[in-house]
Amino acid sequence: MNSYEHQRLNHPRQVPWIMKQTWLDTLFIHYPVKADELAKLVPKHLPIDTFEKMAWISIVPYLTTSVRMRGLPPIPGMNRFPGFNVRTYVHLNGKPGVYFFNLAAANWFTAKMAKRFFKLPYIYLNMNFQRNGNYIQFESDPYRKNDEKLKWIYRPISEPRLAQKGSLEEWLVERYCLYTINQKGEPFRSDIIHHSWLIHDAEVESQHRSILPEFNIFPSNENAIFHYSKRAEVNIWPILPCLKNQ
Repeated sequence: MNSYEHQRLNHPRQVPWIMKQTWLDTLFIHYPVKADELAKLVPKHLPIDTFEKMAWISIVPYLTTSVRMRGLPPIPGMNRFPGFNVRTYVHLNGKPGVYFFNLAAANWFTAKMAKRFFKLPYIYLNMNFQRNGNYIQFESDPYRKNDEKLKWIYRPISEPRLAQKGSLEEWLVERYCLYTINQKGEPFRSDIIHHSWLIHDAEVESQHRSILPEFNIFPSNENAIFHYSKRAEVNIWPILPCLKNQ
């Protein structure tokens, strides 16, 4: 049974999904970091997840399309916009997930609503997404006012595959929930269900100095791992308090 089937059949919350999205041309840029370097930035109620004693941070640019709420048609003005996030890996009550340091979208309404209703650190940024043959070019204004623009040029360089069970690839990409905290520091979770990622190895050119200087993470980091996925159809559940054994 693949990870998607396991998540679908063992979904613990008896509430329906509230939103659908499609993610296109997703790039995963994974960087290994020491877990103790993350401890000061990850909430204490969200234990850092590790693979063979190493923690990871990932930068994930992608194109969002076909956004709609349950029972409603696609939302006008939200059918196509790029975005990216910076995340690490955590677990709670035996359920692995992701924790976002930053998220950005080239859609003002999306950024505002996600920040308000999902308690996520979203911001609006101007971005440009272009496809030229097999190559995707993704540009974004920087997080910090005086930093340079962010730019990635990438393409798949292998046949698509499912991540091998028990591998680092599976550990990195097969995550089906996000965690965040409220102002009191209490953990919340939103489940995100889709078919298992079909991933390719990717070739990436990054034209910026660093998106995470506090971790000494630079585009030239020789330990980085790159993955690409063409498409994911996503169902998103509401964000709810994390209860014991749930």
